[in-house]
Amino acid sequence: MTDSSATLLSSIPSVDKILRTENAETLIDSFGHQPVTDAVRDDLAQLRQSIARDGNGSAEDVSKESIIARVAARLEADLAPSLKPVFNLTGTVLHTNLGRAPLPEEAIEAIAAVSRGASNLEYNLETGRRGDRDVHLEDKLARLIGAEAVTIVNNNAAAVLLMLNALALRKEVIVSRGELIEIGGAFRIPDIMSRAGAKLREVGTTNRTHPKDFEEAISTKTAMVMKIHTSNYEVHGFTAAVSESDLATIAHQNNLPFVIDLGSGTMTDLRQFGLPHEPTAQEALAAGADLVSFSGDKLLGGPQAGIIAGRADLIAKIKKNPMKRAMRCDKMTIAALETILRLYMDPDRLAERIPTLRLLARKQNEIKETANRTETSMSAALGEKYEVMQQNCQSQIGSGSLPTERLDSIALVIRPTAAKGIGTALKRLATAFRQLPMPVIGRIQDDTFWLDLRCLEENNEEAFKNQLNALNLK
Repeated sequence: MTDSSATLLSSIPSVDKILRTENAETLIDSFGHQPVTDAVRDDLAQLRQSIARDGNGSAEDVSKESIIARVAARLEADLAPSLKPVFNLTGTVLHTNLGRAPLPEEAIEAIAAVSRGASNLEYNLETGRRGDRDVHLEDKLARLIGAEAVTIVNNNAAAVLLMLNALALRKEVIVSRGELIEIGGAFRIPDIMSRAGAKLREVGTTNRTHPKDFEEAISTKTAMVMKIHTSNYEVHGFTAAVSESDLATIAHQNNLPFVIDLGSGTMTDLRQFGLPHEPTAQEALAAGADLVSFSGDKLLGGPQAGIIAGRADLIAKIKKNPMKRAMRCDKMTIAALETILRLYMDPDRLAERIPTLRLLARKQNEIKETANRTETSMSAALGEKYEVMQQNCQSQIGSGSLPTERLDSIALVIRPTAAKGIGTALKRLATAFRQLPMPVIGRIQDDTFWLDLRCLEENNEEAFKNQLNALNLK
């Protein structure tokens, strides 16, 4: 160790001296005494090691001001929330990795109201006795869907698993081979069947399935006939599928329940918003389904949930299954979903009150106006090293909903002006946007960085533009 290193080590202030400084007391007020003390000790230990082992360090590094500054930066980074809001400019509206459906303000207020203290989650205010948490949603859901009864679990995968376990344990479930879907995360229908304790009976071929395929597969081992909506892909060409009404007839002639898994699901005809048609829960029941399941956080525009609706006797059996408790929704989900259902009771204002429907129905000319207002700010923030232009593009709905349909949109497209190192420059640019106070998530495509503006609405434009000067492009 050199003499200069020894001098530096001896000049390092003690933990106690640092904690008695005014700046340290400010940190303690913000973060607490123990976290600040631990951070100071860690910083001093790293400082001593760096000086003694590597000979690195200066008088400024060991000053109390520098130590406090490093400690403050560390505490802010360590204690910052990991889950945070972002700007979704990927072009995928219902982005699974970015939280899917945004909630309306009324639902957020409902969540806050029941989260502040006790609530009547499972308490009957009329009788003064224990209640059922599903009661807060049952009547509204049943009325909107036209079902005898409903129950709710934490997502649609759980809904399918619960229906299979409650109604088809150790028995066969007949499904068309062309509907053996895989959703995100390699989550497959055959695997769900197996985990639920049911036995999959595939019928037909990948592209063609006929009524006789189902009829010939029914035996004393059969528990149900099931149709799975292929919401995340489509098969075209030489195809054939059995209609829901025909499947219901086949099932009912053999005293079997007919179950439909709608996947993303919806409770309104999307065509009224200029969108393609997606099967609704009401249509499934009208076609003869005994049960239908679908998601809450996709096209419905609500919180993550799995909704099961249909025959009262089957719902009662499902609710008695011990797995139902493990899959139940919490009070915040119920509060949000109840609010969403109230909004659906006013169908004339759905598109303006449900953010998901509003974003999906947004017209390209409106998005163009957003691009016009933000392009100048973007160019100014990026400087001469990047070129910013508007480009027509197509958004997708996402989360397996209407996978082949696209929505006309406008993007701000950013291209490095330098001819060399474009790939590295784009990765650096994408990283800089992700590191903004409210991260901006876009996509790299065709040697450019795309920011699809479909999900940037006028109410959050200023927040988006005001943080652009914080871009770190070094």
